[in-house]
Amino acid sequence: MTAADYRSLIREVPDFPKPGILFYDITTLLKDPKAFSSIADELTAYYQGQRISKVVGIESRGFIYGGVLAQRLQAGFVPVRKPGKLPADCFEVKYSLEYGANSLAIHRDAISMGERILIVDDLLATGGTAAATVSLVRQLGGEIVGLDFLVELKGLNGREKLAGYPVHSTILYP
Repeated sequence: MTAADYRSLIREVPDFPKPGILFYDITTLLKDPKAFSSIADELTAYYQGQRISKVVGIESRGFIYGGVLAQRLQAGFVPVRKPGKLPADCFEVKYSLEYGANSLAIHRDAISMGERILIVDDLLATGGTAAATVSLVRQLGGEIVGLDFLVELKGLNGREKLAGYPVHSTILYP
């Protein structure tokens, strides 16, 4: 399948979660078994051989492909979650996103110094969530191998907040 095939499976929802935001709903792509499997195969091939120790998935849709990639790459999986969702000692970081502010947390013992980390999420927009996750991983001493997004909204310039790190996106929107 091509990026255009994947893109045709994504539902666009206007004014969600607030007026003026166009939400790209990947659940319509995920329910297609051929597309789901094809993307997983592509991402596995892309990262194979990069000696990734752990895949960090950003809540919540980053858990979907993050978990699949961790299993296929024989790496550990680490969830980055909203505050109050993880039961042990955490690092937390506050950040801005295109329609508000939020915080993310990671267990303090989730990553060891020097481990090779791949960060995965469904969408790169302004880059605030991804940059916050980079900060958390760096606090724990992880070496960021790359960041992977199913969808990237290029016009919002999220890559600028991730300068210096390899970024891969499967589906690009202007």
